[in-house]
Amino acid sequence: MSPAAQSLFSLQLPAWRSRLLLIGLLAWLVALAGRALYLQGLHNDFLQRKGESRYSRVIEISATRGMIVDRNKEPLAISTPVESVAASPADIEITPEQTLRLANLLEMNVGEVSKKLGDPKREFVYLKRQLPPELAAKVIELGIPGVFLQREHRRYYPAGEVMAHIIGFTGVDDKGQEALELAFDDTLAGKPGSRRVIKDRLGQIIEDVESIQQPQNGRMLTLAIDTKIQHLTFRELKKAVAEHRANAGGIIVLDAVTGEVLAMANLPSYNSNNRGNFDPKRTRNRAVTDLFEPGSTLKPFTVAAALEAGAVTPESVIQTAPGQMTIGNRTIHDAHPQGALTVAQVIQKSSNIGAAKIALALPSETLWGVLHRVGFGTPPSSGFPGEGSGRLRAYSTWRPIEQATMSYGHGISVSLLQLARAYSIFATDGELKPVTLIKRDARAEGTRVISPATAQAVRRMLEMAVQPGGTAPRAQVMGYRIAGKTGTARKIEGKGYASNKYVSAFVGFAPVSSPRLIVAVIIDEPTAGQYYGGAVAAPVFSRVMAEALRVLAVPPDAPVNNVVLPPAIVPEIREEV
Repeated sequence: MSPAAQSLFSLQLPAWRSRLLLIGLLAWLVALAGRALYLQGLHNDFLQRKGESRYSRVIEISATRGMIVDRNKEPLAISTPVESVAASPADIEITPEQTLRLANLLEMNVGEVSKKLGDPKREFVYLKRQLPPELAAKVIELGIPGVFLQREHRRYYPAGEVMAHIIGFTGVDDKGQEALELAFDDTLAGKPGSRRVIKDRLGQIIEDVESIQQPQNGRMLTLAIDTKIQHLTFRELKKAVAEHRANAGGIIVLDAVTGEVLAMANLPSYNSNNRGNFDPKRTRNRAVTDLFEPGSTLKPFTVAAALEAGAVTPESVIQTAPGQMTIGNRTIHDAHPQGALTVAQVIQKSSNIGAAKIALALPSETLWGVLHRVGFGTPPSSGFPGEGSGRLRAYSTWRPIEQATMSYGHGISVSLLQLARAYSIFATDGELKPVTLIKRDARAEGTRVISPATAQAVRRMLEMAVQPGGTAPRAQVMGYRIAGKTGTARKIEGKGYASNKYVSAFVGFAPVSSPRLIVAVIIDEPTAGQYYGGAVAAPVFSRVMAEALRVLAVPPDAPVNNVVLPPAIVPEIREEV
Protein backbone atom coordinates (compact mmCIF):
# COMPACT_ATOMS: atom_id res chain seq x y z
CA MET A 1 0.00 0.00 0.00
CA SER A 2 1.38 3.37 -0.90
CA PRO A 3 2.11 6.00 1.72
CA ALA A 4 -0.72 8.21 0.31
CA ALA A 5 -3.32 5.49 0.77
CA GLN A 6 -2.13 4.81 4.29
CA SER A 7 -2.50 8.52 5.06
CA LEU A 8 -6.13 8.51 3.73
CA PHE A 9 -7.24 5.56 5.88
CA SER A 10 -5.71 7.06 8.96
CA LEU A 11 -7.79 10.25 8.60
CA GLN A 12 -9.77 10.93 11.81
CA LEU A 13 -13.17 12.74 11.87
CA PRO A 14 -13.60 15.53 14.44
CA ALA A 15 -15.02 14.26 17.74
CA TRP A 16 -17.71 16.98 17.87
CA ARG A 17 -19.40 15.70 14.75
CA SER A 18 -20.12 12.26 16.22
CA ARG A 19 -21.34 13.83 19.43
CA LEU A 20 -23.67 16.12 17.50
CA LEU A 21 -25.12 13.17 15.61
CA LEU A 22 -25.66 11.22 18.80
CA ILE A 23 -27.32 14.18 20.48
CA GLY A 24 -29.63 14.65 17.44
CA LEU A 25 -30.64 10.99 17.49
CA LEU A 26 -31.28 11.09 21.22
CA ALA A 27 -33.32 14.30 20.86
CA TRP A 28 -35.39 12.68 18.11
CA LEU A 29 -36.03 9.65 20.31
CA VAL A 30 -37.03 11.89 23.22
CA ALA A 31 -39.38 13.82 20.94
CA LEU A 32 -40.98 10.62 19.72
CA ALA A 33 -41.32 9.31 23.27
CA GLY A 34 -42.79 12.62 24.41
CA ARG A 35 -45.22 12.64 21.53
CA ALA A 36 -46.25 9.07 22.28
CA LEU A 37 -46.68 9.94 25.96
CA TYR A 38 -48.72 13.01 25.03
CA LEU A 39 -51.00 11.13 22.66
CA GLN A 40 -51.42 7.97 24.68
CA GLY A 41 -51.33 9.38 28.19
CA LEU A 42 -52.19 13.05 28.30
CA HIS A 43 -54.19 13.70 25.14
CA ASN A 44 -55.60 10.40 23.98
CA ASP A 45 -59.03 11.71 22.84
CA PHE A 46 -57.97 11.99 19.21
CA LEU A 47 -56.71 8.41 18.90
CA GLN A 48 -59.65 7.12 20.91
CA ARG A 49 -62.09 8.89 18.60
CA LYS A 50 -60.32 7.52 15.56
CA GLY A 51 -60.38 4.02 16.97
CA GLU A 52 -63.97 4.16 18.11
CA SER A 53 -65.08 5.51 14.74
CA ARG A 54 -64.19 2.12 13.29
CA TYR A 55 -66.58 0.17 15.51
CA SER A 56 -68.45 2.36 18.04
CA ARG A 57 -71.78 4.00 17.27
CA VAL A 58 -74.31 6.06 19.24
CA ILE A 59 -77.81 5.03 18.18
CA GLU A 60 -81.15 6.56 19.08
CA ILE A 61 -83.67 4.56 21.09
CA SER A 62 -87.12 5.63 19.97
CA ALA A 63 -89.78 6.26 22.59
CA THR A 64 -93.06 4.42 22.27
CA ARG A 65 -95.90 6.79 21.46
CA GLY A 66 -98.66 6.75 24.05
CA MET A 67 -101.90 4.91 23.32
CA ILE A 68 -105.16 6.70 22.66
CA VAL A 69 -108.14 4.95 24.27
CA ASP A 70 -111.84 5.66 24.60
CA ARG A 71 -113.59 6.31 27.89
CA ASN A 72 -113.86 2.54 28.52
CA LYS A 73 -110.15 1.93 27.74
CA GLU A 74 -110.84 0.50 24.28
CA PRO A 75 -107.71 1.15 22.14
CA LEU A 76 -108.12 3.71 19.37
CA ALA A 77 -104.46 4.27 18.43
CA ILE A 78 -101.61 1.81 19.05
CA SER A 79 -97.91 1.95 18.19
CA THR A 80 -96.52 -1.31 16.78
CA PRO A 81 -92.79 -2.02 16.22
CA VAL A 82 -91.60 -2.07 12.59
CA GLU A 83 -88.21 -2.31 10.87
CA SER A 84 -86.62 0.39 8.74
CA VAL A 85 -83.58 -0.13 6.50
CA ALA A 86 -80.72 2.20 7.37
CA ALA A 87 -77.04 2.45 6.46
CA SER A 88 -73.74 3.88 7.63
CA PRO A 89 -72.12 5.29 4.47
CA ALA A 90 -68.74 5.38 6.23
CA ASP A 91 -68.86 1.58 6.57
CA ILE A 92 -70.45 0.73 3.22
CA GLU A 93 -68.84 -1.92 1.04
CA ILE A 94 -71.15 -2.60 -1.87
CA THR A 95 -70.84 -3.84 -5.43
CA PRO A 96 -72.88 -2.53 -8.38
CA GLU A 97 -74.78 -5.82 -8.45
CA GLN A 98 -75.68 -5.50 -4.77
CA THR A 99 -76.78 -1.88 -5.33
CA LEU A 100 -79.15 -3.01 -8.05
CA ARG A 101 -80.60 -5.83 -5.94
CA LEU A 102 -81.01 -3.51 -2.94
CA ALA A 103 -82.77 -0.88 -5.07
CA ASN A 104 -85.13 -3.50 -6.50
CA LEU A 105 -86.06 -4.81 -3.06
CA LEU A 106 -86.74 -1.32 -1.74
CA GLU A 107 -88.51 -0.23 -4.93
CA MET A 108 -86.10 2.68 -5.30
CA ASN A 109 -84.08 4.14 -8.15
CA VAL A 110 -80.48 2.87 -8.33
CA GLY A 111 -79.21 6.44 -8.53
CA GLU A 112 -81.15 7.39 -5.41
CA VAL A 113 -79.64 4.47 -3.46
CA SER A 114 -76.12 5.32 -4.67
CA LYS A 115 -76.58 8.96 -3.69
CA LYS A 116 -77.66 8.06 -0.15
CA LEU A 117 -74.75 5.68 0.30
CA GLY A 118 -72.17 7.88 -1.40
CA ASP A 119 -71.29 10.34 1.36
CA PRO A 120 -68.63 8.70 3.59
CA LYS A 121 -68.84 11.57 6.09
CA ARG A 122 -72.35 10.55 7.13
CA GLU A 123 -72.69 7.92 9.81
CA PHE A 124 -76.41 7.29 9.41
CA VAL A 125 -78.99 7.49 6.64
CA TYR A 126 -82.42 5.92 6.14
CA LEU A 127 -82.91 3.98 2.91
CA LYS A 128 -86.56 2.90 3.38
CA ARG A 129 -88.73 3.18 6.44
CA GLN A 130 -91.37 1.00 8.04
CA LEU A 131 -91.08 -2.14 5.95
CA PRO A 132 -92.94 -5.44 6.31
CA PRO A 133 -90.86 -7.94 8.34
CA GLU A 134 -90.39 -10.35 5.43
CA LEU A 135 -89.02 -7.61 3.16
CA ALA A 136 -86.68 -6.31 5.86
CA ALA A 137 -85.32 -9.86 6.29
CA LYS A 138 -84.58 -10.11 2.55
CA VAL A 139 -82.56 -6.88 2.69
CA ILE A 140 -80.39 -8.23 5.50
CA GLU A 141 -79.89 -11.48 3.58
CA LEU A 142 -77.97 -9.49 0.96
CA GLY A 143 -75.15 -9.24 3.54
CA ILE A 144 -74.07 -5.71 2.59
CA PRO A 145 -71.58 -4.28 5.12
CA GLY A 146 -72.94 -1.02 6.58
CA VAL A 147 -76.61 -1.78 5.82
CA PHE A 148 -78.70 -2.66 8.87
CA LEU A 149 -82.21 -2.51 10.35
CA GLN A 150 -83.45 0.23 12.64
CA ARG A 151 -86.37 -0.51 14.98
CA GLU A 152 -89.15 2.10 14.83
CA HIS A 153 -92.87 2.30 15.63
CA ARG A 154 -95.84 2.65 13.33
CA ARG A 155 -99.29 3.84 14.38
CA TYR A 156 -102.26 1.51 13.95
CA TYR A 157 -105.89 2.65 14.25
CA PRO A 158 -108.30 -0.22 15.04
CA ALA A 159 -111.45 1.78 14.17
CA GLY A 160 -110.16 3.04 10.81
CA GLU A 161 -112.51 5.47 9.06
CA VAL A 162 -115.02 5.47 11.94
CA MET A 163 -112.63 7.43 14.19
CA ALA A 164 -110.39 9.01 11.55
CA HIS A 165 -111.59 12.61 11.96
CA ILE A 166 -111.26 12.48 15.74
CA ILE A 167 -107.94 10.66 16.11
CA GLY A 168 -106.10 11.84 12.99
CA PHE A 169 -102.79 10.19 12.14
CA THR A 170 -99.00 10.45 12.47
CA GLY A 171 -96.31 10.88 9.83
CA VAL A 172 -93.39 8.58 9.07
CA ASP A 173 -91.48 10.15 11.98
CA ASP A 174 -94.32 9.24 14.36
CA LYS A 175 -95.28 12.89 14.80
CA GLY A 176 -98.94 13.91 14.94
CA GLN A 177 -100.25 15.32 11.66
CA GLU A 178 -104.00 15.73 12.15
CA ALA A 179 -106.76 15.96 14.76
CA LEU A 180 -105.96 14.80 18.32
CA GLU A 181 -102.69 13.14 17.27
CA LEU A 182 -101.55 16.67 16.40
CA ALA A 183 -103.24 18.53 19.26
CA PHE A 184 -101.73 16.26 21.95
CA ASP A 185 -98.45 15.42 20.21
CA ASP A 186 -96.32 16.58 23.15
CA THR A 187 -98.28 14.35 25.54
CA LEU A 188 -98.24 11.30 23.29
CA ALA A 189 -94.76 11.50 21.74
CA GLY A 190 -92.47 11.04 24.74
CA LYS A 191 -88.71 11.64 24.45
CA PRO A 192 -86.24 9.36 22.62
CA GLY A 193 -83.15 7.97 24.37
CA SER A 194 -79.72 6.89 23.12
CA ARG A 195 -77.10 4.19 23.72
CA ARG A 196 -73.54 3.43 22.63
CA VAL A 197 -72.97 0.11 20.87
CA ILE A 198 -70.22 -1.78 19.06
CA LYS A 199 -70.99 -2.87 15.50
CA ASP A 200 -69.19 -5.29 13.22
CA ARG A 201 -68.30 -4.60 9.59
CA LEU A 202 -71.78 -5.71 8.50
CA GLY A 203 -73.41 -3.09 10.69
CA GLN A 204 -74.74 -5.64 13.16
CA ILE A 205 -74.72 -4.76 16.86
CA ILE A 206 -72.46 -7.16 18.70
CA GLU A 207 -72.24 -5.46 22.08
CA ASP A 208 -74.03 -2.79 24.14
CA VAL A 209 -71.44 -0.52 25.70
CA GLU A 210 -73.51 1.94 27.71
CA SER A 211 -76.90 3.58 28.00
CA ILE A 212 -76.55 7.31 27.51
CA GLN A 213 -80.16 8.36 28.02
CA GLN A 214 -83.22 6.27 28.76
CA PRO A 215 -86.25 6.90 26.50
CA GLN A 216 -89.36 8.37 28.07
CA ASN A 217 -92.46 6.77 26.57
CA GLY A 218 -95.49 8.92 25.76
CA ARG A 219 -98.46 9.08 28.10
CA MET A 220 -101.81 7.47 27.40
CA LEU A 221 -104.63 9.78 26.28
CA THR A 222 -108.15 8.87 27.43
CA LEU A 223 -110.92 10.33 25.31
CA ALA A 224 -114.50 11.08 26.22
CA ILE A 225 -115.57 9.12 23.13
CA ASP A 226 -117.63 5.96 23.64
CA THR A 227 -116.66 3.48 20.91
CA LYS A 228 -120.07 1.78 20.83
CA ILE A 229 -121.90 5.07 20.38
CA GLN A 230 -119.32 6.23 17.84
CA HIS A 231 -119.82 3.13 15.66
CA LEU A 232 -123.60 3.35 15.66
CA THR A 233 -123.42 7.10 14.98
CA PHE A 234 -121.12 6.62 11.99
CA ARG A 235 -123.30 3.78 10.66
CA GLU A 236 -126.50 5.83 10.76
CA LEU A 237 -124.85 8.91 9.24
CA LYS A 238 -123.41 6.81 6.41
CA LYS A 239 -126.84 5.30 5.75
CA ALA A 240 -128.50 8.75 5.63
CA VAL A 241 -125.88 10.33 3.36
CA ALA A 242 -126.26 7.42 0.92
CA GLU A 243 -130.08 7.39 1.10
CA HIS A 244 -130.39 11.11 0.37
CA ARG A 245 -127.43 11.22 -2.04
CA ALA A 246 -125.92 14.02 0.01
CA ASN A 247 -122.62 15.79 -0.50
CA ALA A 248 -121.55 15.33 3.14
CA GLY A 249 -122.83 14.90 6.66
CA GLY A 250 -121.92 15.39 10.28
CA ILE A 251 -123.22 14.33 13.68
CA ILE A 252 -122.25 14.96 17.30
CA VAL A 253 -123.42 13.21 20.47
CA LEU A 254 -122.80 15.37 23.54
CA ASP A 255 -123.21 14.46 27.20
CA ALA A 256 -125.53 17.18 28.49
CA VAL A 257 -124.38 16.67 32.08
CA THR A 258 -120.59 16.75 31.64
CA GLY A 259 -120.07 18.50 28.29
CA GLU A 260 -118.10 15.50 27.00
CA VAL A 261 -118.26 14.56 23.31
CA LEU A 262 -119.34 10.90 23.28
CA ALA A 263 -119.34 10.58 19.48
CA MET A 264 -118.46 12.70 16.47
CA ALA A 265 -118.72 11.45 12.88
CA ASN A 266 -118.20 13.01 9.46
CA LEU A 267 -118.64 11.95 5.87
CA PRO A 268 -116.83 11.64 3.58
CA SER A 269 -114.19 9.94 5.70
CA TYR A 270 -110.87 8.16 5.09
CA ASN A 271 -108.93 5.18 6.42
CA SER A 272 -106.06 6.44 8.56
CA ASN A 273 -104.32 3.05 8.26
CA ASN A 274 -104.06 3.27 4.48
CA ARG A 275 -103.12 6.66 3.15
CA GLY A 276 -101.57 5.58 -0.15
CA ASN A 277 -104.22 7.33 -2.26
CA PHE A 278 -105.99 9.47 0.25
CA ASP A 279 -107.44 12.91 -0.46
CA PRO A 280 -106.24 15.57 2.02
CA LYS A 281 -109.67 17.24 1.78
CA ARG A 282 -111.21 14.22 3.49
CA THR A 283 -109.14 14.78 6.64
CA ARG A 284 -111.17 17.87 7.56
CA ASN A 285 -113.32 17.38 10.64
CA ARG A 286 -116.36 19.20 9.28
CA ALA A 287 -118.25 19.04 12.58
CA VAL A 288 -115.59 21.24 14.21
CA THR A 289 -114.02 23.29 11.41
CA ASP A 290 -116.75 23.88 8.82
CA LEU A 291 -119.32 26.65 9.21
CA PHE A 292 -122.91 26.81 8.00
CA GLU A 293 -126.01 28.93 8.52
CA PRO A 294 -128.07 27.12 11.17
CA GLY A 295 -131.48 28.10 9.85
CA SER A 296 -134.45 27.47 12.11
CA THR A 297 -132.37 25.69 14.74
CA LEU A 298 -131.55 29.22 15.92
CA LYS A 299 -135.18 30.18 16.66
CA PRO A 300 -135.15 28.81 20.24
CA PHE A 301 -132.38 31.29 21.15
CA THR A 302 -134.43 34.18 19.73
CA VAL A 303 -137.38 33.12 21.88
CA ALA A 304 -135.12 32.62 24.92
CA ALA A 305 -133.78 36.17 24.55
CA ALA A 306 -137.32 37.56 24.38
CA LEU A 307 -138.46 35.52 27.41
CA GLU A 308 -135.43 36.67 29.40
CA ALA A 309 -136.12 40.30 28.49
CA GLY A 310 -139.79 39.97 29.48
CA ALA A 311 -140.89 40.99 25.99
CA VAL A 312 -143.10 37.91 25.55
CA THR A 313 -144.46 34.89 27.40
CA PRO A 314 -144.99 31.41 25.95
CA GLU A 315 -148.68 32.28 25.53
CA SER A 316 -148.14 35.65 23.82
CA VAL A 317 -149.86 35.73 20.42
CA ILE A 318 -147.94 36.66 17.28
CA GLN A 319 -149.85 37.35 14.08
CA THR A 320 -148.00 35.67 11.21
CA ALA A 321 -150.67 36.14 8.51
CA PRO A 322 -150.52 36.45 5.56
CA GLY A 323 -147.33 34.39 5.73
CA GLN A 324 -144.98 37.08 4.45
CA MET A 325 -143.52 40.33 5.74
CA THR A 326 -141.67 43.09 3.92
CA ILE A 327 -138.86 44.94 5.66
CA GLY A 328 -137.33 47.68 3.56
CA ASN A 329 -136.91 46.20 0.09
CA ARG A 330 -136.81 42.58 1.32
CA THR A 331 -139.66 40.14 1.90
CA ILE A 332 -139.49 37.13 4.18
CA HIS A 333 -141.85 34.16 3.98
CA ASP A 334 -143.24 31.21 5.89
CA ALA A 335 -143.26 27.87 4.07
CA HIS A 336 -146.87 27.39 5.36
CA PRO A 337 -148.83 30.52 6.34
CA GLN A 338 -150.36 29.96 9.77
CA GLY A 339 -152.13 33.08 11.01
CA ALA A 340 -152.12 33.87 14.75
CA LEU A 341 -149.65 31.73 16.74
CA THR A 342 -148.54 31.70 20.34
CA VAL A 343 -144.80 32.00 20.97
CA ALA A 344 -144.74 28.28 21.75
CA GLN A 345 -146.41 27.57 18.41
CA VAL A 346 -143.87 29.77 16.60
CA ILE A 347 -141.29 27.17 17.65
CA GLN A 348 -143.60 24.22 17.04
CA LYS A 349 -144.56 25.34 13.52
CA SER A 350 -141.17 26.98 12.86
CA SER A 351 -142.60 30.29 11.69
CA ASN A 352 -140.06 32.68 10.18
CA ILE A 353 -142.51 35.58 10.44
CA GLY A 354 -143.15 34.86 14.10
CA ALA A 355 -139.43 34.64 14.93
CA ALA A 356 -138.70 37.84 13.00
CA LYS A 357 -141.44 39.79 14.81
CA ILE A 358 -140.18 38.56 18.18
CA ALA A 359 -136.61 39.58 17.31
CA LEU A 360 -137.64 43.03 16.05
CA ALA A 361 -139.41 43.67 19.37
CA LEU A 362 -136.02 43.41 21.12
CA PRO A 363 -133.06 45.79 21.21
CA SER A 364 -130.41 44.33 18.90
CA GLU A 365 -127.98 44.24 21.81
CA THR A 366 -130.32 41.92 23.76
CA LEU A 367 -130.50 39.30 20.99
CA TRP A 368 -126.78 39.60 20.29
CA GLY A 369 -126.02 39.14 23.99
CA VAL A 370 -127.75 35.76 24.21
CA LEU A 371 -126.19 34.53 20.95
CA HIS A 372 -122.78 35.63 22.13
CA ARG A 373 -123.11 34.10 25.59
CA VAL A 374 -124.04 30.68 24.19
CA GLY A 375 -120.77 30.68 22.26
CA PHE A 376 -121.61 31.83 18.75
CA GLY A 377 -118.84 33.91 17.21
CA THR A 378 -116.13 32.45 19.48
CA PRO A 379 -114.23 29.14 19.33
CA PRO A 380 -115.76 26.43 21.55
CA SER A 381 -112.34 25.75 23.16
CA SER A 382 -112.60 21.99 22.73
CA GLY A 383 -108.84 21.63 22.24
CA PHE A 384 -109.33 20.36 18.68
CA PRO A 385 -106.97 22.00 16.16
CA GLY A 386 -108.56 24.34 13.63
CA GLU A 387 -111.94 24.65 15.33
CA GLY A 388 -114.15 27.28 13.74
CA SER A 389 -115.32 30.35 15.64
CA GLY A 390 -118.23 31.13 13.35
CA ARG A 391 -119.49 34.57 12.43
CA LEU A 392 -121.63 36.81 14.62
CA ARG A 393 -121.43 40.42 13.53
CA ALA A 394 -121.48 43.26 16.06
CA TYR A 395 -125.05 44.29 16.88
CA SER A 396 -124.23 47.93 16.14
CA THR A 397 -124.00 47.04 12.43
CA TRP A 398 -127.35 45.22 12.20
CA ARG A 399 -130.05 46.65 9.97
CA PRO A 400 -133.69 45.71 10.71
CA ILE A 401 -133.79 43.11 7.92
CA GLU A 402 -130.60 41.56 9.27
CA GLN A 403 -131.99 41.40 12.80
CA ALA A 404 -135.11 39.73 11.39
CA THR A 405 -133.22 37.11 9.35
CA MET A 406 -130.80 36.51 12.22
CA SER A 407 -133.77 35.37 14.31
CA TYR A 408 -134.21 32.32 12.09
CA GLY A 409 -130.58 31.55 11.41
CA HIS A 410 -129.59 33.55 8.33
CA GLY A 411 -126.72 36.03 8.46
CA ILE A 412 -124.92 34.02 11.14
CA SER A 413 -122.59 31.04 10.74
CA VAL A 414 -121.79 28.33 13.28
CA SER A 415 -120.06 24.96 13.48
CA LEU A 416 -121.98 21.82 14.39
CA LEU A 417 -120.01 21.59 17.65
CA GLN A 418 -120.97 25.16 18.56
CA LEU A 419 -124.63 24.44 17.83
CA ALA A 420 -124.70 21.23 19.89
CA ARG A 421 -123.02 22.97 22.80
CA ALA A 422 -125.37 25.95 22.63
CA TYR A 423 -128.40 23.65 23.01
CA SER A 424 -127.02 22.53 26.36
CA ILE A 425 -128.55 25.65 27.95
CA PHE A 426 -132.03 24.18 27.34
CA ALA A 427 -131.00 20.78 28.71
CA THR A 428 -129.26 22.07 31.87
CA ASP A 429 -131.68 24.75 33.08
CA GLY A 430 -129.72 27.60 31.55
CA GLU A 431 -126.07 26.61 32.05
CA LEU A 432 -123.54 26.45 29.21
CA LYS A 433 -121.12 23.58 29.81
CA PRO A 434 -117.49 23.66 28.59
CA VAL A 435 -117.13 21.08 25.84
CA THR A 436 -114.30 18.53 25.71
CA LEU A 437 -113.07 15.53 23.73
CA ILE A 438 -111.01 14.34 26.70
CA LYS A 439 -112.63 12.31 29.46
CA ARG A 440 -113.39 14.32 32.58
CA ASP A 441 -112.83 12.92 36.05
CA ALA A 442 -115.21 15.40 37.64
CA ARG A 443 -118.26 17.33 36.56
CA ALA A 444 -117.34 20.68 35.01
CA GLU A 445 -119.01 23.84 36.23
CA GLY A 446 -121.10 25.67 33.64
CA THR A 447 -121.78 29.34 33.02
CA ARG A 448 -125.34 30.57 33.49
CA VAL A 449 -126.72 32.11 30.31
CA ILE A 450 -130.49 32.16 30.91
CA SER A 451 -132.69 31.54 33.92
CA PRO A 452 -133.98 28.03 34.76
CA ALA A 453 -137.55 29.24 34.11
CA THR A 454 -136.66 30.40 30.59
CA ALA A 455 -134.75 27.18 29.83
CA GLN A 456 -137.67 25.03 30.98
CA ALA A 457 -140.17 27.08 28.98
CA VAL A 458 -138.16 26.69 25.77
CA ARG A 459 -137.67 22.99 26.55
CA ARG A 460 -141.47 22.53 26.57
CA MET A 461 -141.70 24.31 23.20
CA LEU A 462 -139.00 22.06 21.74
CA GLU A 463 -140.92 19.03 22.96
CA MET A 464 -143.97 20.28 21.08
CA ALA A 465 -141.89 20.55 17.89
CA VAL A 466 -141.31 16.77 17.74
CA GLN A 467 -144.93 15.82 18.34
CA PRO A 468 -147.75 15.70 15.77
CA GLY A 469 -148.39 19.27 14.68
CA GLY A 470 -144.66 20.08 14.86
CA THR A 471 -141.95 19.98 12.19
CA ALA A 472 -140.16 16.85 13.44
CA PRO A 473 -142.43 13.99 14.54
CA ARG A 474 -139.91 11.61 12.93
CA ALA A 475 -137.45 12.53 15.69
CA GLN A 476 -139.51 10.71 18.35
CA VAL A 477 -137.95 7.80 20.25
CA MET A 478 -139.94 4.94 21.71
CA GLY A 479 -139.96 5.10 25.52
CA TYR A 480 -138.39 8.55 25.82
CA ARG A 481 -139.59 12.14 25.74
CA ILE A 482 -137.70 14.11 23.11
CA ALA A 483 -137.16 17.84 22.57
CA GLY A 484 -135.55 19.37 19.51
CA LYS A 485 -135.69 21.69 16.54
CA THR A 486 -135.37 21.27 12.79
CA GLY A 487 -133.47 23.54 10.44
CA THR A 488 -133.56 23.83 6.64
CA ALA A 489 -131.34 26.55 5.22
CA ARG A 490 -130.40 27.44 1.68
CA LYS A 491 -126.65 27.35 1.06
CA ILE A 492 -124.73 30.48 0.21
CA GLU A 493 -123.54 30.49 -3.39
CA GLY A 494 -121.63 33.44 -4.75
CA LYS A 495 -123.19 36.66 -3.45
CA GLY A 496 -126.57 35.12 -2.69
CA TYR A 497 -128.35 31.89 -1.83
CA ALA A 498 -128.58 28.85 -4.08
CA SER A 499 -132.07 27.98 -5.28
CA ASN A 500 -131.69 24.20 -4.89
CA LYS A 501 -128.89 23.55 -2.40
CA TYR A 502 -129.79 23.04 1.26
CA VAL A 503 -128.35 22.13 4.63
CA SER A 504 -130.81 19.95 6.56
CA ALA A 505 -130.35 19.95 10.32
CA PHE A 506 -131.82 18.73 13.57
CA VAL A 507 -130.66 19.34 17.15
CA GLY A 508 -132.34 17.80 20.15
CA PHE A 509 -131.92 16.18 23.54
CA ALA A 510 -133.42 13.44 25.71
CA PRO A 511 -134.91 12.38 28.00
CA VAL A 512 -136.81 15.64 28.58
CA SER A 513 -137.50 14.83 32.24
CA SER A 514 -133.75 14.69 32.97
CA PRO A 515 -131.71 15.46 29.82
CA ARG A 516 -128.67 13.25 29.36
CA LEU A 517 -127.72 13.42 25.67
CA ILE A 518 -127.68 16.15 23.03
CA VAL A 519 -127.50 15.03 19.38
CA ALA A 520 -126.89 17.42 16.48
CA VAL A 521 -127.16 16.28 12.85
CA ILE A 522 -126.53 18.02 9.53
CA ILE A 523 -126.93 16.57 6.05
CA ASP A 524 -125.24 18.73 3.42
CA GLU A 525 -126.93 19.05 0.03
CA PRO A 526 -129.38 16.13 -0.02
CA THR A 527 -130.38 15.52 -3.66
CA ALA A 528 -132.76 12.54 -3.54
CA GLY A 529 -135.90 14.69 -3.35
CA GLN A 530 -136.32 15.32 0.38
CA TYR A 531 -134.41 18.21 1.92
CA TYR A 532 -136.41 19.42 4.95
CA GLY A 533 -134.71 18.90 8.29
CA GLY A 534 -137.72 17.04 9.64
CA ALA A 535 -137.56 14.48 6.83
CA VAL A 536 -133.79 14.16 6.36
CA ALA A 537 -131.98 14.87 9.65
CA ALA A 538 -134.65 14.09 12.27
CA PRO A 539 -134.82 10.32 11.50
CA VAL A 540 -131.04 10.07 11.93
CA PHE A 541 -131.37 11.79 15.31
CA SER A 542 -134.10 9.34 16.32
CA ARG A 543 -132.10 6.20 15.51
CA VAL A 544 -128.87 7.46 17.08
CA MET A 545 -130.58 8.79 20.20
CA ALA A 546 -132.56 5.58 20.72
CA GLU A 547 -129.49 3.33 20.60
CA ALA A 548 -127.22 5.69 22.53
CA LEU A 549 -129.69 5.96 25.42
CA ARG A 550 -129.87 2.17 25.61
CA VAL A 551 -126.08 1.81 25.46
CA LEU A 552 -125.86 4.13 28.47
CA ALA A 553 -128.79 2.39 30.21
CA VAL A 554 -130.67 5.67 30.64
CA PRO A 555 -134.07 4.91 32.23
CA PRO A 556 -137.11 5.58 29.98
CA ASP A 557 -139.38 8.47 30.93
CA ALA A 558 -142.32 7.65 28.64
CA PRO A 559 -144.46 4.62 27.82
CA VAL A 560 -143.29 2.35 25.01
CA ASN A 561 -146.26 3.42 22.86
CA ASN A 562 -145.43 7.11 23.08
CA VAL A 563 -144.41 7.52 19.41
CA VAL A 564 -147.33 9.13 17.56
CA LEU A 565 -146.85 9.99 13.91
CA PRO A 566 -149.37 12.14 12.04
CA PRO A 567 -151.67 10.33 9.59
CA ALA A 568 -150.31 10.02 6.09
CA ILE A 569 -153.11 12.23 4.78
CA VAL A 570 -152.05 15.13 7.00
CA PRO A 571 -149.66 17.50 5.14
CA GLU A 572 -146.14 17.59 6.52
CA ILE A 573 -145.28 20.79 8.37
CA ARG A 574 -142.14 22.15 6.76
CA GLU A 575 -139.89 25.10 7.23
CA GLU A 576 -137.54 26.75 4.78
CA VAL A 577 -135.47 29.91 4.85
